[in-house]
Amino acid sequence: MFHTLYHYPRVVARHEEGPFAPERERFLTHCAETGSAPTTLLRLASELLLVAQRIDLGGVRSVPMTEVAVAADRWVRYQRRQHRIRGSRFSRERFMQAATAWLLFLGRLQPAYEKPWVYDGLINEFGRTMREERGLSQRTIQSRVWYVRAFLRWLDEEAIDLAALRLEQIDAFLALKSQQGWCRVSMAAMVGALRTFLRYAAEHGCCTARIAEGIEGPRLFRDEALPVGPPWSEVQRLIASTDANGPQDRRDRAILLLLAVYGLRSGEVVALTLEDVNWEQGLLHVRRPKQRREQDYPLTATVGGAILDYLQQARPRCALRSLFLAATAPFRPLSASRLHSLVHTRMAALNVRCPHPGPHALRHACATHLVAEGLSLKEIGDHLGHRSAYATRTYAKVDLVGLRQVADVELGDLL
Repeated sequence: MFHTLYHYPRVVARHEEGPFAPERERFLTHCAETGSAPTTLLRLASELLLVAQRIDLGGVRSVPMTEVAVAADRWVRYQRRQHRIRGSRFSRERFMQAATAWLLFLGRLQPAYEKPWVYDGLINEFGRTMREERGLSQRTIQSRVWYVRAFLRWLDEEAIDLAALRLEQIDAFLALKSQQGWCRVSMAAMVGALRTFLRYAAEHGCCTARIAEGIEGPRLFRDEALPVGPPWSEVQRLIASTDANGPQDRRDRAILLLLAVYGLRSGEVVALTLEDVNWEQGLLHVRRPKQRREQDYPLTATVGGAILDYLQQARPRCALRSLFLAATAPFRPLSASRLHSLVHTRMAALNVRCPHPGPHALRHACATHLVAEGLSLKEIGDHLGHRSAYATRTYAKVDLVGLRQVADVELGDLL
């Protein structure tokens, strides 16, 4: 690997004669196989040589993070004395990142000790109960646990014991979140999570019984917020903006088509793998964690062509099986947050206006377009992966053109 990265014999010799050269070369080879760019490998090789020179790796001991931090600080101080750097932040971060990644790869990084949180066991059991006994999806469990953790952290900060919790204290917490700008929907979600958790805690003797029944949240009205996506003409304009031949444009075009044509959720798109595109049968296999089931779609020519173009012309060559990867090294599967960011950025650049710009807005646009095309709510629900027509019926209210036609009917003699 050193001979591949460097051309000057003296530079190659310096790296080969440095401490732990085989281990450093093995890690660099691993990074190259996972898609790291040559410039990244060059910088990493230099940092690894410094790490090997400044951290004692003799024997088979595990290196604690505190020792890595001390070595990084010493290296930064040395550079400042030599007037090589002005600020210490980036130099220290590069040293820490290289050392941490390498030691983890070697299995020689001693994990930092964290004092167990008093509520860790209760939260873990709460999540297990929701998964195994109530059968909730992983996304729902993560959301509820997040709200519960936020509440319990506040209890710790206020030195309030869960066993002595009172309704006034819960009201104070909710009032604080309202002052911090939480909307009514978020507040209602917090209240729902707290009720579920406090019922569970009361059953296990961790808090006062029936306290959950006294929690009051903001009132939400059924269908008060209709699902609104951009007009279909704006969706077409958004997709047309990816006509450039750059790697990121090819990838984003395939993603936008999946969101708009099939109405997929962001989590369903990032979960797609190379095996989910069945080219022989012309099918797209989608896993729906929210419904805990899977669904096959016919692969349309437009979507299939965009995916094939991305695979042949833009997808990085690496061992990862995820369909969509980051456009630059280090290559890794796209996350749902990164997918939201790229859709939001493209919509903002084209001034595509809708209440909540992002991947889910394209799902709403897909459903609204299908309503305008005359498909039944059952057909639309099947297309979107809804388990019942109840979740689909709200899109009937969005068909303003159809509603106006109904309003314009001349009743004539019937009056």
